[in-house]
Amino acid sequence: MEIGIDSFAVIMPGPDGRMQTPQERMDALLQEIELADRVGLDAFGVGEHHRAEFVDSAPTIIMAAGAARTKTIRLNSAVSVLSAVDPVRLFQQFATLDLISKGRVEIVAGRGSFVDAYPLFGLDLHDYDALFAENLDLLLKLREESHPHWQGKFRPALTGQGVFPRPVQKELPIWIGVGGTPQSFLRAGLLGLPLMVAIIGGTFRRFRPLVDLYRRAGAEAGHAPEKLKVALHAFGYVAETSQGARDEAYPPWSYMMSNLAKERGYIDASRRQFDAMAAPGGAFMVGSPEEVAAKMLGASDDLGGLSRITFQMSGAAGNPVAMRRSIELLGTKVAPIVRAAATPRVAAPVA
Repeated sequence: MEIGIDSFAVIMPGPDGRMQTPQERMDALLQEIELADRVGLDAFGVGEHHRAEFVDSAPTIIMAAGAARTKTIRLNSAVSVLSAVDPVRLFQQFATLDLISKGRVEIVAGRGSFVDAYPLFGLDLHDYDALFAENLDLLLKLREESHPHWQGKFRPALTGQGVFPRPVQKELPIWIGVGGTPQSFLRAGLLGLPLMVAIIGGTFRRFRPLVDLYRRAGAEAGHAPEKLKVALHAFGYVAETSQGARDEAYPPWSYMMSNLAKERGYIDASRRQFDAMAAPGGAFMVGSPEEVAAKMLGASDDLGGLSRITFQMSGAAGNPVAMRRSIELLGTKVAPIVRAAATPRVAAPVA
């Protein structure tokens, strides 16, 4: 099982209440990527947001800087908002990044959890689903052909124009990032694309029927089981002790959730809810190294086998020292336990 980190590059207040500057957050983010590589983690993802509290509106530039500082870690989007970008430009950017990194990049394509990109780039939100489907179709075509012929509704047709550069990797990895929509799982399975499942609450086990739907659709479409990879993206944080991890992770998580609650009309999440999701059975991978490793292995069992787990650790970003310590523990303490215990396997879909 591969182990990684996803960052949303959010600007957070520190323990003293002082808000980071964008430059401080960017400097810290690049240090996090470098450290993740040094401690042997497998992947680092950078999100895409177009809001004042984030610094990741141009994730490929951040990943290029990270590629120059690292040697082996794979770099991916988390996610690329595919509905709101020209697939030709996206492919060119990632192909260029693949050259810089010597073949270490991946695209995780999704629709994003915010809709700010749509009005920003002059897109109609009513076309949310249709844009994603069409852009994914073109992106896959570009991966296959350097001079594609293609026609769609939202973009001018391609009639054999060259799309360059070509990446180092013969087939640039393209994952589909999904939340809880059955149609998204089904589409990924029918296309035979690896699946990144974002689980931000509840339990891992409740997503098993959707993962089985993905695997069953992929098998019925004739895709080999090894192509149907499933990865998990979940909130996580590691400290020396379980209580220490929860005490350190709760305040920034509460800050982010409170801001989201004000914007979307949610009820503020409480410490009791946080502790329940961090407890055994909950979807937060927060605790001591041993506790987090056990939860990772349990999540893999719940979902029928996982190829990768990535930790959404942005909640600790306001305290760079604690963030780096958590990354170090993930690489040096958690990863060895998981890698020693995890047996690579692909579960048969439930009939």
